[in-house]
Amino acid sequence: MSGQISRRKVLGLSGALLGAPLLSAPVKAQGTAHVVVIGGGFGGAAAARTLRRIAPEINVTLVVDAPLFTTCPFSNTVIGGLRELSEIQFSYDALRAEGVDVRVDPAVGLDSEGRVVTLQSGDVLNYDKVIVSPGIDFRWDVLPDVTSAVADTLPHAWKAGEQTILLRDQIRSMPEGGTVIIAPPDNPFRCPPGPYERASLVAHYLSQHNPTAKILIVDSKDTFSKQGLFMEGWEALYPGMITFVPFAEHAGISAIDAGARRIETYFDTFEGDVINLIPPQSAASIALDAGLAGTGYWCEIDGLTFESREAGNVHVIGDAAIVGDMPKSGFSASTQGKACAHAVAALLADRSPERAILMNTCYSLVGPDYGISVAGVYQSASDTNNLSSLPGTGGTSATGDLPDLRRDEAAFARSWYANLTKELFGA
Repeated sequence: MSGQISRRKVLGLSGALLGAPLLSAPVKAQGTAHVVVIGGGFGGAAAARTLRRIAPEINVTLVVDAPLFTTCPFSNTVIGGLRELSEIQFSYDALRAEGVDVRVDPAVGLDSEGRVVTLQSGDVLNYDKVIVSPGIDFRWDVLPDVTSAVADTLPHAWKAGEQTILLRDQIRSMPEGGTVIIAPPDNPFRCPPGPYERASLVAHYLSQHNPTAKILIVDSKDTFSKQGLFMEGWEALYPGMITFVPFAEHAGISAIDAGARRIETYFDTFEGDVINLIPPQSAASIALDAGLAGTGYWCEIDGLTFESREAGNVHVIGDAAIVGDMPKSGFSASTQGKACAHAVAALLADRSPERAILMNTCYSLVGPDYGISVAGVYQSASDTNNLSSLPGTGGTSATGDLPDLRRDEAAFARSWYANLTKELFGA
């Protein structure tokens, strides 16, 4: 790993500094408090489960959209033919067993002044604190002359589930020698390395089933996360199959013809047999509608407590939040959920929250046995409470011809996913 700290040290910090608070004695809240958690992904599940473990006297209601959670992490393995969709789906039974009241009834309204969450069924939930982890929605209005209906033809697959299968099946049905176009958005968006891992695993599938096919990445950026490592892997595994077209070479999308599967840009026109159109993003609509993003598209928070800077007793975590230097990833959301749970429990007990140290490790699979990663460690500043990277921590995988390291990192990626999903959703 490059940078000033090894992966072993980063993971050691994670275990020592995040694990220790989770083993501390339960805190005592004053009276019987009720915390509502909106969103059952990595952030929401981590917050709900942690709260029940450290403060069992607090009533916790987890509001989810569906009975099963389909993870965005590892959804690219489904698109690339390495896993089935059922292998990345998890129930909430383990959270129920720990005393979390799981409501499969999407939240459609949040009144921060009245401390009320309204559900799709019309039921209302009163709360003392609410933790908002709703993920993302798409800014279709930024794209030229299209609506959300375009995803039925040009799937985004950036919310895992039906879209994942649609994109997978389109790639499987593509004619011999065809072209896949992946069009990632500009920053910020969920999972910055995700489009490039997707290109990698699609290339792995095509190399076995359609070896003369091509992949074009028509990007809204000139650079991307782990770019050197990805390109090194593409050259090693899929020479000539993947072409990266930076923003500077096309100047942005000017028109989209879904029927013709054509993207026009200011400098060029790109036609594909499959187009994976990933729109610009924002915090989920429930957060925007509640005013938690102010006049912007993402929710600013206090890095010590994760409390919204727009509304009291509302704490925002995960992809919907601006969390300093932390990227929008599943691992980030899970560590934020744990830290937020500790902060909420402390505040309900009239104690000052401790200043947590958080981490993120983002693994990407370039091939089934070729992994790369980036890691970071973060803490809120004592004067501003803004989360920032701790000096001397983090780093990326080493570059070069290192087959043993690549194989190990692929194994680490699979172990990370298995361990985290078991921790959050397992018995």
